[in-house]
Amino acid sequence: MKILQVIPKLGYGGAETGCYDLAHYLTENGCKSYIITSGGALLKYVKKDKVRVIRLPVQSKNPLLMLFNAIVIFFIIWFLNISIVHARSRAPAWSCWLATKFTRSKFVTTFHGTYNFSNPFKKFYNSVMVRADLVIGGSNFIFEHVYLNYGDYFKDKKRKFLVIFRGINTDFYNPKKIDQNKLEKKMQEWKVDKEKFIILLPGRLTRWKGQEVFIDALNILNQQYNIKSFLAIILGDDQGRKVYSKKLESLAERYRLNNNLIFVPKCEEMPIAYEMAHVVVSASIEPEAFGRISVEAQSMQKAIIASNIGGSKETIINDKTGFLIEAGNSNALAEKLIEAMNMDHWTLQSIGIEGRKNVLKKFDIDRMCFSTFSEYKKLLEYH
Repeated sequence: MKILQVIPKLGYGGAETGCYDLAHYLTENGCKSYIITSGGALLKYVKKDKVRVIRLPVQSKNPLLMLFNAIVIFFIIWFLNISIVHARSRAPAWSCWLATKFTRSKFVTTFHGTYNFSNPFKKFYNSVMVRADLVIGGSNFIFEHVYLNYGDYFKDKKRKFLVIFRGINTDFYNPKKIDQNKLEKKMQEWKVDKEKFIILLPGRLTRWKGQEVFIDALNILNQQYNIKSFLAIILGDDQGRKVYSKKLESLAERYRLNNNLIFVPKCEEMPIAYEMAHVVVSASIEPEAFGRISVEAQSMQKAIIASNIGGSKETIINDKTGFLIEAGNSNALAEKLIEAMNMDHWTLQSIGIEGRKNVLKKFDIDRMCFSTFSEYKKLLEYH
């Protein structure tokens, strides 16, 4: 079996790490594994003796470049005798769909998000993700979204749609694997005061991730409840959204949170960032397709406070492995943070232990890879 995965960039997001992990899993299970991508920070970790990487401008939405990519992918499929092409984003999916039409290789997509479809053209553009022989949804929330908005495409019985929960590397996100020297060094670098209650909000800087709601909640702690003994860390890249990042910094200054809030643009070893936190927050105001932060936090045995929308409702057991709050409600977030601050060490630890059990049972990367591999085999056996 020869599997070609196509993804715009191989960065540190959920789709990208899933692609990376699956590529190596396939090789370890007797397959030939290939990735087409335009680049990305995760490329340096790809084991070149196991996975072959081909660079193409598949991140582009330019129709001419998409056509060029389709032609090149056609020849790659033909020359390498690829069995299955798995696309993980819309622009490259169009190129892959066109190429597989001529090569008759099996076409698979993973629906990683609730793509905007404000007009008929946009919905048509998105529809490539459901034109595959096998469509994978990363959560039940995504499954419902796709059936509600693209259900007509599944009247063709030849198409299959199923949920395979996204997974994370629980060996990597493991508190027992933390290098204490690295942890100390990182805390010094970020000027993290060990005596304070550490609150971490990871995620790229974009409005829907809820950083403004988070800062409002911190202001409530500071001004209404006169709580000063905390340090909040907003960890994430602005990805070119300079205006938004400046807005967040200005908001923090206006609320006089300079001593209680720091902004960190990136951290390549995320387990270290999780390890220094007492509690992790995911304050998204729009539904997460899966909610990777919630799963990573649980895997690191950290209590997670998350919005009660999207995938987080499926990955968190409320009041057992974390806490679900009303999305966009800064008062609810502030109240839950106060509740967490008042918990003793053992209570927070027990929530963390239950969280890791939950992830190991449902969201481990090996489970995701095994399920995907099994579906690949079925696709080739029955068609």
